[in-house]
Amino acid sequence: MSGEDREKRIEGLKSCCSEMLGLIGEDVEREGLVKTPERVARAILDTTAGYYEDPEAILRGAMFKEDYSQMVIVKDIDFYSLCEHHILPFFGKVHVAYIPNGYITGLSKIARVVEVYSRRLQVQERLTLQIKECIQKTLNPLGVMVVVEAQHLCMQMRGVKKQNSVTTTSDFCGAFNQAKTREEFMNLLRNR
Repeated sequence: MSGEDREKRIEGLKSCCSEMLGLIGEDVEREGLVKTPERVARAILDTTAGYYEDPEAILRGAMFKEDYSQMVIVKDIDFYSLCEHHILPFFGKVHVAYIPNGYITGLSKIARVVEVYSRRLQVQERLTLQIKECIQKTLNPLGVMVVVEAQHLCMQMRGVKKQNSVTTTSDFCGAFNQAKTREEFMNLLRNR
């Protein structure tokens, strides 16, 4: 996003935030709130920056030919995202495994893919699927499995108010369709 485009978006978001503060009964001229619309606008652009990055390009930028065909696991990748239903945070850990098929990628690139997709308005199920599909499409490995564990503030702060609930989602393809391969990955996750 260009600097000019970013500033235009900040101005629009500031206006929306000021209106929202007024609608909930706040005085937008109150000392503590004077700079809040700009802070909120910048925070929203930061937490949704994933719309402006190409996760496949990130993986392609660090693909290396390698004759390795055993499981590669990157686990405990912290993430923060915004629930698209309430615009409230959900956060947790992502665990990714893939079995190379002639190509590997830089390990940090897996975490970058997680970051790109999590910095969009999301639901956990789609986040899990998008990470898996990106790795499968870009690296063409023998298999990919993604497990996401998250806490959702939309469940903890409002609605049912269940403070300690954790949601787990998984998606897999290729070699991970075999129960034995999935089990190996899950056993390695448990040994943290």
